[in-house]
Amino acid sequence: MMGPGKARHWLGLLLAMCLIAINIAMVDKPYIYASPPPPSPSPPPPYHYNSPPPPSPSPPPPYHYKSPPPPSPSPPPPFHYKSPPPPSPSPPPPYQYKSPPPPSPPPPYHY
Repeated sequence: MMGPGKARHWLGLLLAMCLIAINIAMVDKPYIYASPPPPSPSPPPPYHYNSPPPPSPSPPPPYHYKSPPPPSPSPPPPFHYKSPPPPSPSPPPPYQYKSPPPPSPPPPYHY
């Protein structure tokens, strides 16, 4: 029986001899390159239009709060003088009954 080292040696030797035999056989005939035949013209595949995808919705711009401007100082309203109302008439004093004075004696009668 052969060991693995000897088998490998014989295998390499056999491969080398095959390569030499192939080279000798090729020396007799020159190699002529034959290009492959041109491909048969096939009709182009039908064209299918693919519409572009809809645009993705863009996020809204960030909101920046703007406070309203301060109110402009308005001039004070013009001053209109109003005179005080006239005094209301005071009610008459309550009625107090006064009895007539007693009759005075008649003056003396002179003839």
